[in-house]
Amino acid sequence: MQDPELALATAAAHAAGAVLLRHFEGVFEVETKSSPIDLVTSADRAAEAVVLEALRSVHPDHSFLAEESGLSGHDPKYTVLPGPGELRWVIDPLDGTTNFAHGFPHFCVSLALCDHEGARLGVIHDPIRGETFVAVRGQGARLERAARPGRALAASRAAGMQQALIATGFSYQRASTETDNLAEFCRVVPLVSCVRRAGSAALDLAYVAAGRLDGYWEYHLQPWDVAAGTLLVQEAGGGVRRLDGSAWRLGCADVVAAGPTLLPTLVAELRAARIEAP
Repeated sequence: MQDPELALATAAAHAAGAVLLRHFEGVFEVETKSSPIDLVTSADRAAEAVVLEALRSVHPDHSFLAEESGLSGHDPKYTVLPGPGELRWVIDPLDGTTNFAHGFPHFCVSLALCDHEGARLGVIHDPIRGETFVAVRGQGARLERAARPGRALAASRAAGMQQALIATGFSYQRASTETDNLAEFCRVVPLVSCVRRAGSAALDLAYVAAGRLDGYWEYHLQPWDVAAGTLLVQEAGGGVRRLDGSAWRLGCADVVAAGPTLLPTLVAELRAARIEAP
């Protein structure tokens, strides 16, 4: 997987990860954004600045959609994907900010380079574990580790729900939205081996790609949460859909990801939960 853009993205993600590690369990500022539970820290902003500087220094002609600074570059209006012939980086400098702010060691940096069709490469870097998940469209997905050999990623082949380990998440709007995920959660819990809620959508998707999780679903996601992770899942042989079973593309705010044999069953159960919800 020798790709100069992938090498650039990986280096930028590692640099941002180093910034996060310097801040973690140290002194940093915490503020709120869309709600009292939607946090941003000075580490988010510092990591994002490092990523943007690294990418812009090589590609000043690209546009950038970053969680903290929004859209910048050559597109005069907000769109998730660029137009034909253009390229855009979609950046989450710290996915798992609530974990980070509480000293809970589960968070990552997520970067994707997108064209008008979606992500063409993705990098998710976990600085705590020293793991970097990478994918290039049409070339598969890999886990790279500094201290241990890397390996190709392959999504789970689990066929049934009973032995499945599934992940989900709950949005910052959960107190004020009908799609609060409670009906779906209550339906899935009795059907599976266990449900995890670890607090990083990007790492959840990377773990589906790696076969560590059999499936994952969530509502109210942003493009930077999922741009890299969904590509990882697809390149690892998994599937990605919306919760109503329709096709997913970058910009959709809900996602279901799973290995190919489990995905239809998981989608069917989630659809049933929403239909039957009071």
